[in-house]
Amino acid sequence: MLSKRFDILFLISGLIVQVLVYWLAPTHPLSLISGLLGITSVILCSQGNIWTFAFGFGQILTYSGLCYMERFYAGLAMNAFYFLSQIYGIYAWRKLRTSGAAIISPRSLPVRRFLILLAILAVVAVGVGWLLSRYTDDSQPYMDAMTTVVSIVAQVMLVMAIRQQWWLWLFVDVLYISMWIIAGNWSMVAQYGFWCINCVYGMLRWRDLSAK
Repeated sequence: MLSKRFDILFLISGLIVQVLVYWLAPTHPLSLISGLLGITSVILCSQGNIWTFAFGFGQILTYSGLCYMERFYAGLAMNAFYFLSQIYGIYAWRKLRTSGAAIISPRSLPVRRFLILLAILAVVAVGVGWLLSRYTDDSQPYMDAMTTVVSIVAQVMLVMAIRQQWWLWLFVDVLYISMWIIAGNWSMVAQYGFWCINCVYGMLRWRDLSAK
């Protein structure tokens, strides 16, 4: 079981990594702000802490600006969905809190349903990618579509506090690393690289919360 001290050190290390990468390879200031807010939000999510949504609002707004600048249109539309889901997430997680605390009690999805969900996601993502490539000037249509479709489902699972969301986020974060490497934004690469580590941390943390 992970300790409270580890939780704090993990958060501090994530923030330090974000600042160092921005200092070494500076880009738009929004990248740093979005990265710091995003790292704080996902780590609080890993801890099952409802305050994740407070930082999530700020990260969504700043990241939307970056998507607009890079012409990641599906990602921009996805952030509109994220914003609305954050509002509902506060309501949903308040009902899942244990004994009135800020920490929730996660749930789990049967393996068969999860595998069927993955198959559906693959088909939908390819379809959205084709639409983006045909009707927009999206710079990375299929990558943009895959990350967007999977992220939307992962966000729904997050709001519902379903543990398997972490596998979807891990997959998405790896794709986002590739997207931002191509775009040349190393602050975003650092953010998503750390988010990959956070997915493993989240799996372990939510396992502990489920056991409780």
